[in-house]
Amino acid sequence: MSVSPTVSTQQNPLRGMTIMASAMILLPTMDAIAKYMASFEGMSPGQVTFYRFFFQFVCMLPLLLTVTGRSAFSAKRPWMNLLRGALHGAASLLFFAAVKYMPLADVFAIYFVEPFILTALSALFLGDKVGWRRWLAIVIGFGGAMIVIQPSFAIFGLKALLPVACAFLYALYLFMNRAVGEADSPLTMQIMAGAGGTVFMAFALLVGSSVGVADFEPSLPGSMLGLVLLLILGSISGYAHMLVVRAFRLAPLSLLAPFQYFEIISATVLGYAIFGDFPNLSKWIGIAIIVGSGLFIIWRERVQSRSVNSAQG
Repeated sequence: MSVSPTVSTQQNPLRGMTIMASAMILLPTMDAIAKYMASFEGMSPGQVTFYRFFFQFVCMLPLLLTVTGRSAFSAKRPWMNLLRGALHGAASLLFFAAVKYMPLADVFAIYFVEPFILTALSALFLGDKVGWRRWLAIVIGFGGAMIVIQPSFAIFGLKALLPVACAFLYALYLFMNRAVGEADSPLTMQIMAGAGGTVFMAFALLVGSSVGVADFEPSLPGSMLGLVLLLILGSISGYAHMLVVRAFRLAPLSLLAPFQYFEIISATVLGYAIFGDFPNLSKWIGIAIIVGSGLFIIWRERVQSRSVNSAQG
């Protein structure tokens, strides 16, 4: 999962692409750890999500204090940043719940309807101009998602829709990133998001466990390996997203956006290597449709941006 871009006058596209590709290959490791903790350590997705944000907060705190000192906690928009963290926490919870039940590659493929949702929301609520070609690509992309969802739905039922719900919440999270803008530094935004996600997940665990929902069962790591993996999970969630922020400051969004699909490749490799999961032919067709539709939307946005810039020139 990535964060919103910020603009920098010091561009280095090649370095930005390298950093973005590295981050996209690294990030699915976080979800593989979440699946491992649920499958082999018996930890609920709710508890894993809590540790994800708690250890993100703990692991990033020393860097934050070293770089910015106590001023890092004086965010200009604290409540907006905390709300970002809560939305990110809810999205991560749904994603971790999905990977507990479904193959990693399937979850990532379905989750990548998020750009379609974000494009549609931008058109409906922000007045962004979206032509018929992109609307058609959105419809086709959702069709590809249905190809991936259908066999999973037959096996897992409504749980197969968890990645779609996650994608919707993450699209809202990106809207919040727009609202926060560049009022606060990336480090401050990450630490505040970690705090917001931790508080949200503590509340969710309390409520979920009190009503007996198994996916919110609280627990401590059952082994030293589990504790180490949770520390790695928190570190990746914080620092890999910092890499994405850095990449967006070195290269334009239109150049970096296609690298998001590297996550599907990384997730497929990890899913096969660790859990023995590999998409069948019909799922690969659905994945190809989703990726193709997403790349088309990115390309059309780039063409539209060039047209606007040319008209202004």
